Amino acid sequence: MRKITIEERAINLGRYIIETKETVRSTAKKFGISKSTVHKDVSDRLLKINPILAKDVRKILDENKAERHLRGGMATKLKYQMEKKISS
Repeated sequence: MRKITIEERAINLGRYIIETKETVRSTAKKFGISKSTVHKDVSDRLLKINPILAKDVRKILDENKAERHLRGGMATKLKYQMEKKISS
């Protein structure tokens, strides 16, 4: 079995993020690598390998960043709703 190169990994990560619109965190979890590695691959390495793909990935990462505070608020709301159900 052939080990994939860093360049192939960067392309695979970029395509995955575009197809699924996933966050860096969930992409890292899916591929079993760190968030730092995902970010480095799709931000720096991918820009040198495939600038068009990198640009598309950047759009999704920027959208995710803009929505981050909303996701955090929803997670907190759900947490307290579950706690309230359990205690009642």
